Amino acid sequence: MMTKRPFWDLVARKRRECQEKIPSEWTLSRDLLAVPPHLLEYDLPRRSGILSEDELDLTENFSATQLLAKLASGQVSSLEVTTAFCKRATIAQVALDRARFLDAYLAREGKPIGPLHGLPISIKDSFCVEGVQSTVGYVSFLRRPPETKNSALVELLLHLGTVLYVKTNLPQTAMTADSENNIFGRTLNPHNTSLTAGGSSGGEGALVAFRGSILGVGTDVAGSIRIPSLCCGTYGFKPTANRVPYGGQVQVSMKGLPGLTAAAGPLAHSIEDLQLFMKVTVGDGQAWEYDETAVGVPWSFDAQIANKRNGSLNIGVLSEDKHFPLHPPVKRALERAIAALTRDGHRIIRINNQDKDELSVAYASRLAYQYFTYGPRASMDLIKTSGEPLVKSVARFDNPLFSGPLPVDQEMEPFQKIGQLHIARQRVSDAWRQVWVEQKLDAILAPGAQNTAVGHDTYGWPPYTVIWNLLDYPACIIPFGKVSKEQDPEIMITGDDVQPDYHPDEVDGAPCAIQVITPRFQDEKCLWAADIIDRSIHA
Repeated sequence: MMTKRPFWDLVARKRRECQEKIPSEWTLSRDLLAVPPHLLEYDLPRRSGILSEDELDLTENFSATQLLAKLASGQVSSLEVTTAFCKRATIAQVALDRARFLDAYLAREGKPIGPLHGLPISIKDSFCVEGVQSTVGYVSFLRRPPETKNSALVELLLHLGTVLYVKTNLPQTAMTADSENNIFGRTLNPHNTSLTAGGSSGGEGALVAFRGSILGVGTDVAGSIRIPSLCCGTYGFKPTANRVPYGGQVQVSMKGLPGLTAAAGPLAHSIEDLQLFMKVTVGDGQAWEYDETAVGVPWSFDAQIANKRNGSLNIGVLSEDKHFPLHPPVKRALERAIAALTRDGHRIIRINNQDKDELSVAYASRLAYQYFTYGPRASMDLIKTSGEPLVKSVARFDNPLFSGPLPVDQEMEPFQKIGQLHIARQRVSDAWRQVWVEQKLDAILAPGAQNTAVGHDTYGWPPYTVIWNLLDYPACIIPFGKVSKEQDPEIMITGDDVQPDYHPDEVDGAPCAIQVITPRFQDEKCLWAADIIDRSIHA
């Protein structure tokens, strides 16, 4: 019988395997490893000398949409583009074989293999790739063999012509806003390495922000795409659940329990690239061909635009929740956005969601929390199996219960509790439906969080993202402005461990963001409205 190896031996072996996949000529010299915390300002890719000027140009000056045009016309090869992004991400040689195949196909057939021909795309480590081990942040998974089958979305992306060249880091349990685990360590925010990169798709947020990826794929059940996006200053989109194929990922929770449904979606450098990803993955409704849980609803955009005159929007503004007060730079960014939209002729409607439980951010947070915790916690069993310690953000076990009682009695028998949770959720959904109908809203504008990126392991509960998961509404993050200790000098102390404090000197220069939301299955309208809002506030 094999003796169980200590968890740190498994970790050391995995890290060694990863390091051996990186070509020696792509390895940073020791003097470059001692870099200042503001990586983007330091311009490490240029200083390293690893990338040529052409490779720097390809990774820094084009969107995914623009690169696809160059790839399809043969102006650049997939091998050139993939090598550039592999170098920038310091990633393994294996992706280059796929790029060579696609280049040969284009030369032989005279046309791209699909709408994403030759484009390198990064994916979160929860997605399965045949022949590659998936760890999802658990040391116990290092004993598992490589995957024998692709996730549904991986299969679809390959069919569309992508080059999958890197999997990105996520937190232990995939349920915190700090992407740290005992295998790969902590994902760092390239704007300031002393701040969190967010989670659980934190590896995607950091890599896209660093332009080591032109387009990345994450997942979101409480904010896991949007939190890294707002922390790292990228665009991010959480679609309605099952618009994008989600099946075939490594999942830890018990299947079949009613609850919040996670969604797969993109992180990118522009709204245009978010639209590109959604248009080609949803397509004419072919998603169900890859995943039995995916809906066969085509991507339809023109009708939404044609039905709205002059691009003028009725925009509802979510009010600040008294239990989750906004940090000064977040409030400033939101008010600046409102001023710009008002200037451009859009109608702003302030939503009073404080006086009614069903519209309250705090109540939605407590209801979501109860959904997350009423079933068995398989993640803790996986951690005990390996003997690994809890990382700090998991050990904190943040929750919103300081803001009020649980919506449903915990002592109910299981089926009765499930029924009451469903009724409570229906009431929330119907209350918000009435707001949309009565106010004739096109979109809601809201903060992505009460804070920007904050110090490691202090992010806390995500009230301003999880509410839209509870409702299954599509939601988009737009980066907008930065923290300024001169403009937002007042320190803000929350007085509890669940919410982060605001210290101007600590977060100075961190990205700010706003969030755009539409009702369920109005994903096309969400990105259309986000595009109008993005152009207005950045004019």
